Amino acid sequence: MKSHRRILSLVAVILTLVLIQLAPVERTNPPVEKEITAPDTVKAILRNACYDCHSNQTKWPWYSSIAPVSWLLVSDVTDGREEMNFTTWNRYPAKKQATKRKKVWEEVKDGDMPPLPYRLMHPEARLSDGEKEQLHIWSTTP
Repeated sequence: MKSHRRILSLVAVILTLVLIQLAPVERTNPPVEKEITAPDTVKAILRNACYDCHSNQTKWPWYSSIAPVSWLLVSDVTDGREEMNFTTWNRYPAKKQATKRKKVWEEVKDGDMPPLPYRLMHPEARLSDGEKEQLHIWSTTP
């Protein structure tokens, strides 16, 4: 009797996983308006560590089309783009750009960005001390 319950439970889990794949999520990359103006070294750091969530140039990995992971990734990218988008940088007035540059440094300095789960999946997003220093200099340059 227990083995029948286990089999039924397994079938229910598999069926649920199959059915949730039918729930659509929109993985988009809207047009780039104007990328951030920064030294090439800083742009390279931002592209490697930040652009997947904070730009309209997200590289959607294969697992981003598999629910429920897809739901989480789309939500994270949507939130990231709303907070700061390096490819719609032209929308921010100069004062707000300066504030956002400082916020980039604060988040990096505190270890909050890039987030740990992202760094675990994307080793290229792990910033060296030299890269952090470049971001620090850039963030405080008028």
